[in-house]
Amino acid sequence: MSWVSFLALFFITWWVVLFAILPFSLRTQDEDEDVTLGTVSSAPRGPHMLRAVLRTTIVTLVLLGIFYGMTRGLGLGIDDIPHIVPDFSRSPEN
Repeated sequence: MSWVSFLALFFITWWVVLFAILPFSLRTQDEDEDVTLGTVSSAPRGPHMLRAVLRTTIVTLVLLGIFYGMTRGLGLGIDDIPHIVPDFSRSPEN
């Protein structure tokens, strides 16, 4: 895999993981019982983007490390996915 492909994969994975991680550790103003006048009670308590970006980067690096290990270390690819998952549609032989 070239470095350009790796950067593209990192970029796409990073954004997907970011949207998956954003709701975690989010505290609303209603939970802190300190609602600012003019805002809804479900608004976030304060900025938490730095923590979300750091967590996203760490999780993305771990996922890409697993991907790299499976493709380079074990020699698996996209074509091997059907062979990894067992086929449950066949009936057991007697």
